[in-house]
Amino acid sequence: MTKEHSPDRLDVKAFAQARGRLSGHDSLLKYKRLAEMAQHLHPDLYVDWSADGELRDGLDGGPQPWLHLKAQATFPVVCQRCLQPMDVPLQVDRSFRFVQDEAAAEALDGESEEDLLALSREFRLRELVEDELLMALPLVPRHAHCPQPVKMSVGEEELKEAEVPVNNPFAALAGLPPHKPKH
Repeated sequence: MTKEHSPDRLDVKAFAQARGRLSGHDSLLKYKRLAEMAQHLHPDLYVDWSADGELRDGLDGGPQPWLHLKAQATFPVVCQRCLQPMDVPLQVDRSFRFVQDEAAAEALDGESEEDLLALSREFRLRELVEDELLMALPLVPRHAHCPQPVKMSVGEEELKEAEVPVNNPFAALAGLPPHKPKH
């Protein structure tokens, strides 16, 4: 009999021991924090993800649960250069080592190169997917090449007025006879 694993209440240790695999094709609307950040959100945007569990030998020789997460989504944003809508591809491909509890994760975090999480029997896998996609968002989204020329409408008139030659206050000095020093 195989145990059914749920991404909403995942027993991480049992999942790793069973070398479990979960995957999903969820509407982006299912991820509340992501949906709140999206621009021009529509219902046909999806998050595709997969998670694989395994046990690996730890430093103490005992088996430690690991989870490998892959996720991808197309995320609607606004280009910060041309202010036009654009879709940004998001990709996640990370592994996480699970330790006994939050205190152990915090204590080991500084000296460990791995991503550490606290072991749980009710781990919320979709929350991890959402967290990782949020961290994959670009800080300043922009097209590699904007589809339209960038308009500089703010201040264009002031710039044109500034181009009009202004009388140089020292121009009057040019008409004076040269100064001859006295000896």
